[in-house]
Amino acid sequence: MDDPTPETGADVPDQDSPRFEPGDRRLSPGATAFLGLGLSIGLCFAVMAGAGVLLDAWLHSSPLCLLVGLALGAVLAVLMAVSTIRKYL
Repeated sequence: MDDPTPETGADVPDQDSPRFEPGDRRLSPGATAFLGLGLSIGLCFAVMAGAGVLLDAWLHSSPLCLLVGLALGAVLAVLMAVSTIRKYL
């Protein structure tokens, strides 16, 4: 009797599994990727807020530069997050 289905083993590729080519750049993010993302977001806010506080102290302009620094930090954090996440899509 001839069985039309091939034997399961190492030589038979699984039909349901996704096929990744050697040049495929899709990666799976690990803990280090998420740690790096969190650190980059935090640093964007911290650096820009710190620059705003220093600029406020130098210009005697109360919270104006701090608010501008926080807004710029938020924009930079979003851009950093998008560029990091885009690697894994």
